[in-house]
Amino acid sequence: MPEYLLYFNQQWVGEHTEEWFRGRGPLAKAVIAEMKAAGVYVFAGGLEEEDGPVYTADSTSGSLVVTDGPYVETKEFLGGFAVVDVADDEAATMWGGKIAQACGWPHEIRRFKPQPQAETQT
Repeated sequence: MPEYLLYFNQQWVGEHTEEWFRGRGPLAKAVIAEMKAAGVYVFAGGLEEEDGPVYTADSTSGSLVVTDGPYVETKEFLGGFAVVDVADDEAATMWGGKIAQACGWPHEIRRFKPQPQAETQT
């Protein structure tokens, strides 16, 4: 079955009270539990916004340079994601809709490219 990425950019979250966020956590955890019970859960997690380490790896100059900090020129950054293994786009959008409703902000749903088949030696 294909795997799908359900994700949101932190900027899509919007401004909310701490109480509002506390009320969303149990809803999102319930959707994750539902994914696990349905056997479609691969992984899910939110990313640390301010306190966690952030590194940039860049080899566009011909040699690898790793630096501290999110120095990529962008106004948006990934806030969190889930990976599900489902039969088709319909199932993926259903799970994406459930997690978007639980979190209270938009999510994007994208299918991963199929993994290349390993060659078997005879």
